[in-house]
Amino acid sequence: QLQASGGGLVQAGGSLRLSCTASGNGNYYVIGWFRQVPGKEREGVSCITLRDGGIDYGDSVKGRFTVSRDESKSTVYLQMHSLEPEDTGVYYCAAESAWTLSCALASAEYDYWGQGTQVTVSS
Repeated sequence: QLQASGGGLVQAGGSLRLSCTASGNGNYYVIGWFRQVPGKEREGVSCITLRDGGIDYGDSVKGRFTVSRDESKSTVYLQMHSLEPEDTGVYYCAAESAWTLSCALASAEYDYWGQGTQVTVSS
C-alpha cells in the first residue's frame, strides 16, 4: 500500500513537502509522483528508482521540485519550492513493481497507486 501525505494550502512562492510511504509486502522498483486537475490529463511530476536513485522530472517542475528517498522509512519525498498556482492539483504517488533501468513519467508504467493529497497554491 502507498500513503501520500503533506498536501495543503500555500501561497505562491511557498514550499511544501509531500511524503509517500510504502507499507505491506510490496516489492517496488520505482516511485512516481503525478498530479491531476479536474478536466485535465494526469501529469507526471517526478520519479525515482529505489535501487540506485535514478531521477526524472517533468519539464514544468524542473529546478523547483526535488524527489528523494529514505529507505529506512520506506518513504519517498517530493520537496516543492517556488510553488505556482499552476501547481495546484491532487498529487498521487504510484509504484512500479517491474524491474527497470530507469523511471518514467508515464502513468501506464505504474501498478499501484496511493490516494491523493490536495495541493492548493493561492495567487
